[in-house]
Amino acid sequence: MTGIHAALAVHPDSGHGAAARVAGTVAARLRRAVDRLDLLVANSVEESRALMARAGGGGLDALVVLGGDGAVHQGVQFCAGTPVALGIVPSGTGNDFARALGVPDDPLAAVDEVVAALRAGARHRMDLGQVDGTWFATVLCAGFDALVSERANRLRWPAGPRRYDLAIIAELARFRARPVTLTTETTRLRLDATLVAVGNTAWYGGGIPICPRADATDGLFDLTVVGEVGRADLVAMLPKLRTGRHLDHPAVRTLRAASVCFDGDRLPVYADGERMGVMPLEARCVAGALTVLTTHRMRNVGRV
Repeated sequence: MTGIHAALAVHPDSGHGAAARVAGTVAARLRRAVDRLDLLVANSVEESRALMARAGGGGLDALVVLGGDGAVHQGVQFCAGTPVALGIVPSGTGNDFARALGVPDDPLAAVDEVVAALRAGARHRMDLGQVDGTWFATVLCAGFDALVSERANRLRWPAGPRRYDLAIIAELARFRARPVTLTTETTRLRLDATLVAVGNTAWYGGGIPICPRADATDGLFDLTVVGEVGRADLVAMLPKLRTGRHLDHPAVRTLRAASVCFDGDRLPVYADGERMGVMPLEARCVAGALTVLTTHRMRNVGRV
């Protein structure tokens, strides 16, 4: 394709400096597939948003994010509801959205995939979730898993999925189910919940398929609701989370819904690893809200 104006958003600290180390090579490879490439280097969320907004004023066709899930989350905010296509070159510790798109973990292999998508015009539409005007691409969670995310975000060691494992162990010590009311367009549940996960895509926490049947093109969330379980049962369930076999547990219920309202005792709610607020709140699925650059076919992804 010709006439493509793209921007590369780099978050140098992502992956403990991994993004900074490969940024030059990533930019050089992208330049082979576009006519103009703007380089946006941001060291904070505020700076990232400002640079993206400035670049958008120049008529972007694509935004490529080199960074982790937090950086990608900012790219989603910019691209959602616009014609600007989002490409991902993962260099963080979780990379759950990249996993959903079938993007390789290796940044150089990933940028080659983005280049191939740019050259082939491989743009696909997918759904996003939205809470109070903020978009999310992967999983929204409340309960035990949100408390784990909150603790994991405070940890500086270890890196990657092991950080979530350590946070899980710490939260188990203070674990208890909490009363939650969930209301969808067809169902109302009142229960003592261990965790509630609302999946636009399947994975969170660095590769945990909490909503393994989620389809980001069907206009619906997949909900995984874990009712009250004892600490021993929860410990026994945790290894199954990484294989998707937790759905077989008798305390687990799954639902599908276009929107869900949460109400509880002001429990924190996280999505894409970012704090979205506290209960009560509502999440809704917005069909086809994001265009992504990928040569891989997510389940039923619609080509633009």
